[in-house]
Amino acid sequence: MTQRAPSPVANVATLLVRTAQRWPRLPAVAVGTRIRHDYATLAARSHALAARMLDGGLHPGDRVVLVGRNGAGYIETLFACWIAGLIAVPVNAKLHPNELAYVLGDSGARWVFADAAWAAALPAATGVERVVVLDGPEHEAFAAAGMPVAVAAVSLDTPAWLFYTSGTTGRPKGVEITHGNLFAMGQCFLSDVAGIAPGEALLHPAPLSHGSGLYLVPHVARGALSVVPESGGFDPAEIATLVRAHDQALFFAAPTMLKRLVAAATLAHDDLVARLKGIVYGGGPMYVADCRAAFAQLGPRLAQIYGQGESPMTITAMDRALVAAAMADGDEARLASVGCAQTGIDVIVAGADDRALPAGEVGEILVRGATVMRGYWRNPDASARALANGWLHTGDLGSMAGDGFLTLKDRSKDLIISGGSNIYPREIEEVLQRSADVAEVAVVGRPHPEWGEEVVACVVARGPQPTGAQAQRIEAALDALCLAHIARFKRPKAYVFVAALPKNDTGKVLKTVLRETVRTKPPAS
Repeated sequence: MTQRAPSPVANVATLLVRTAQRWPRLPAVAVGTRIRHDYATLAARSHALAARMLDGGLHPGDRVVLVGRNGAGYIETLFACWIAGLIAVPVNAKLHPNELAYVLGDSGARWVFADAAWAAALPAATGVERVVVLDGPEHEAFAAAGMPVAVAAVSLDTPAWLFYTSGTTGRPKGVEITHGNLFAMGQCFLSDVAGIAPGEALLHPAPLSHGSGLYLVPHVARGALSVVPESGGFDPAEIATLVRAHDQALFFAAPTMLKRLVAAATLAHDDLVARLKGIVYGGGPMYVADCRAAFAQLGPRLAQIYGQGESPMTITAMDRALVAAAMADGDEARLASVGCAQTGIDVIVAGADDRALPAGEVGEILVRGATVMRGYWRNPDASARALANGWLHTGDLGSMAGDGFLTLKDRSKDLIISGGSNIYPREIEEVLQRSADVAEVAVVGRPHPEWGEEVVACVVARGPQPTGAQAQRIEAALDALCLAHIARFKRPKAYVFVAALPKNDTGKVLKTVLRETVRTKPPAS
């Protein structure tokens, strides 16, 4: 990427400003079926929030945390941060307070915008100077003040979004997503995922703190309507209501969400399907059988992306036409793939020397391009490892077909994806090892019919292998320990007591063996 001098033009917030100038009366934000703001109002409120934050003592480059369920105020505040030259830190609203405390401390956030539930539960002693309740009275007063402020001059490599990954070593890392990254991501969406016409709708059943929030960028640039469900989350019946109310609606969904939507059959009506523009799925494994079932119900409205926080939503893609063609041809290999490299993105499957392997061979997926992060927040060692030799080392294993379509094979970091959420075993193992009942533990994922995968802890107990009431007592204690330290969705859904963990000659736990062991046991209901 060519370095540019600081300029308002390099600020991603200019996309909102330009759209408000071109289509001021075009609907911009809806809550449920009700239009909340047009583009002129959204821009004015975001500018007023930005002015209030700067007037309150924040300076360009300061970090502002956003944590809460989806809402109209979330969208306003995200753009306000960029207008002011601040770094937005959208945080997974399902985190445990201890985990949020770490993010607050590591990012050095001075202000927090939180929904009412989180505002009441924010950890103490985090260094936060001010907490504003999203869509609350103070937030409304700030946004309605009408205070003018110029869009901050930034460089394309200025951080705009600090995205905290789950930590493979027990601590998450902050991914520095720059204004340039967001511009490039938006262009890739328009080129490789779906075009956008003014007035179309982007639904937000998935968290704004993740992919759904990132997709605001191209949709705001093209004058689309952002629709926040009244529930603030995902509900198949509510999705049907929103599709009926907002024509040509598109949304991002994890494969587990898409599977639940198909099972509920709330969109399985000709009039609703005709109003649905598309569903972009990603963030977890999409099995061919599930893809076929979704296509049978929804028709040629499915698109797929593969990305990660370090190259947000942008590594490979299959747009609706490619998915439909593969379906028509019965090309299961292509349906099982994650598509081909997005525009301007280099993707290779490499060996240990970071050189591309021949087609069909399995290696690590490496990526380079304008969407790749600047680095990890205040972590130069981790940045150097991840970006060695000019490539982003994804940690994912895959193979590349001769026609450029990439297939994921495994996750070398032992990532578990459950319900579209990333869960790293090491983080859970760190907590379970605190128990006096645990001698050794290894956490793995096993297939689950609804969530994709579920978390299973393989435990070597101190003393004799427990059974019956003793095993139940230990399980209950381990559950309580997890709930005290990590988010509920990361808690193991099952515990398997084993006499010893399988290991190789160097002492490394053989998780492949453990996965096969737990696969034979029925999944949790």
